[in-house]
Amino acid sequence: MTNASPSAFPMAALDWLAPTVPGRVLAVGRSSAVTANRFAARGNRVLLVDRAGSAARAGRRRYPHLEVLAAAPDALPFAPCTFDDVLVAQGMHLLPTGLALDEFARVLAPGGRLSVLYTVRDDSVPWVRRLAAILRAYDPEAMTSAEELHSVSAIATSPHFPLLEHRSFRQWVPITRDGMLEMVSSAPNLAALDETDVTRLLDQVGALYDSSARRPEPLLLPYSVLCWRAEVNHSELGSALRPPEDGLQINF
Repeated sequence: MTNASPSAFPMAALDWLAPTVPGRVLAVGRSSAVTANRFAARGNRVLLVDRAGSAARAGRRRYPHLEVLAAAPDALPFAPCTFDDVLVAQGMHLLPTGLALDEFARVLAPGGRLSVLYTVRDDSVPWVRRLAAILRAYDPEAMTSAEELHSVSAIATSPHFPLLEHRSFRQWVPITRDGMLEMVSSAPNLAALDETDVTRLLDQVGALYDSSARRPEPLLLPYSVLCWRAEVNHSELGSALRPPEDGLQINF
């Protein structure tokens, strides 16, 4: 439950995360496509890679300004120093982190950056904390992001990215009563509840909405847009920056 409305994305987060000077960007994974398209709109040349070819092609159909390629993030088919920025949005925890960070460092040009983004629900607002308590009575993992955010800690321990900067931005997304009920009922773990529990859960969520909203205005669901960026350090790579004598390497 970490998907927010694209139209509400805070531009301050994009200003901080995107390259200052347009360049060559490698966007990793299907979950990076939305943010990659925002980078492309700023004049960057963006290549989206995903291990699954079908996901890469789907990204191209939806975002025609992106170039796409089926490739494994931990075995990228690019020459060293090909990209100015590597972007991973909502997907760092899905990667073999150590191998992927080695590859990101290898394909980044000197001075290039790794940019990582997660949009997570912000439970600092009282009604959101109450919603989380209701959901966790049925699914203890509801409205948590521990696994995702833990993956970012590996960047800070990587010799390739020694200085990791972090910023957080607030995003508010309007949500109607029906929209909240749909959001809750579509969560994978909660969707597996039996009919009685589903009815009880939705009644509780509906009552929470009714007591928190100021009709006719919808509730505003708060998110935190968490951003990290780190400049590459090539000192630990050595011979890895020299192109191999055989094998396929793609220049971008």
